Amino acid sequence: MEQKFSSRVHLRVCLEGGYHVLDESTMYVSDTRPTARQLWKPPVGILEMGILGAQGLLPMKTKDGRGTTDAYCVAKYGQKWVRTRTILDSFAPKWNEQYTWEVYDPCTVITLGVFDNCHLGGSEKQGAAVSTARDSRIGKVRIRLSTLESHRVYANSYPLLVLHPSGVKTMGELQLAVRFTSLSLANMIYMYGHPLLPKMHYIHPFTVNQIDSLRFQAMNIVATRLGRAEPPLRKEVVEYMLDVDSHLWSMRRSKANFFRIMSILSGTISISRWFGDVCHWKNPITSVLVHILFLILIWYPELILPTMCLYMFFIGLWNYRFRPRNPPHMDNKLSWAEAVHPDELDEEFDTFPTSRPHELVRMRYDRLRSVAGRIQTVVGDIATQGERFQSLLSWRDPRATSLFIMFSLSAAVLLYVTPFRVVALVAGLYILRHPRFRSKMPSVPNNFFKRLTARTDSLL
Repeated sequence: MEQKFSSRVHLRVCLEGGYHVLDESTMYVSDTRPTARQLWKPPVGILEMGILGAQGLLPMKTKDGRGTTDAYCVAKYGQKWVRTRTILDSFAPKWNEQYTWEVYDPCTVITLGVFDNCHLGGSEKQGAAVSTARDSRIGKVRIRLSTLESHRVYANSYPLLVLHPSGVKTMGELQLAVRFTSLSLANMIYMYGHPLLPKMHYIHPFTVNQIDSLRFQAMNIVATRLGRAEPPLRKEVVEYMLDVDSHLWSMRRSKANFFRIMSILSGTISISRWFGDVCHWKNPITSVLVHILFLILIWYPELILPTMCLYMFFIGLWNYRFRPRNPPHMDNKLSWAEAVHPDELDEEFDTFPTSRPHELVRMRYDRLRSVAGRIQTVVGDIATQGERFQSLLSWRDPRATSLFIMFSLSAAVLLYVTPFRVVALVAGLYILRHPRFRSKMPSVPNNFFKRLTARTDSLL
């Protein structure tokens, strides 16, 4: 038989270690280091997590005619996954296990999940093969490290909330002891002006579709690797920890993001109403004081910027009394999970693609969910930016607020002694500078702002 040579295929395969491929939602990222270990910076802190136990767990299956739960806990931070031992037949398991992670970026999130081991203990519901059994989710806890004060031990109980087709349900409480230790204050301050992602993400950025595709592949790789561990972490556990369905359409999450925006805008609306009252002289004393202040600022325009910076400094000090005492957690009201309509829950728990039988309805329904999912993400990003402005002076991130109010004080002193015309000239020349003098990397204020905390950690 005569063999014919047709052509050759030349391939070049390259692993670019300058990027970081996310395997989790960007809102709850726990690691931002590049793939290449040679590019890693020294750690800036140590995270110690004591998984003490749980209490008030609900029965997840039946055994010998009674309800039972075989619970274990999984924690994920960076590339390190840990799993506690399984406590059999207990609604108040005690693990008392301690784990440690090196922290390379304080603006990251550690995720913990509690599950029921369906492969241990005979269940009367198990009529199928053991291989088809799935570990049931009991609840999840997220803690953003930047909300933790350094060298302080937080020993709290966190509610375990799970959304079911019938509504949100409290499955129990998880008892944790957390301590974040800062190794270097100078490196910690430097991180707040450093880009979130490695350099290559800004020099040659990925597209949105590429990020989604890479994340999907990374999640499958992680699930396969952990499925071969001993004891194994099954795929449903990994998917729940990594929020595999966070991009899908949900009317409930869309409502939550909408009301987050309204909460941000409520402050602006209140100021507008107050200014309208001043203009209409509803309070003559306030109107007179505002007019006097206005004339002073017009006569001495160089006092405008330092007065604003000094004002933000005092607001930050005033809000110090109202700072969160404990790390924030899931919020039913913020997540819009208490008043959700049953039909909206049915839509949220529907499969993708939809299980509707009619082909036309299937096509339109899937298209609507896909487009609405993108809109949901955009709305959530807008709400995140507004909440970051709020967190400048709210002490959710004590280090960031400390840095900002100290900057405000320094700027106030500097601007008080510097002529306003000089400040305006320097600022204008800086904003209008030639592209040759611009860097492709984001500026320090931009990096600082993107590291500020938002309320995404409290969304269910």
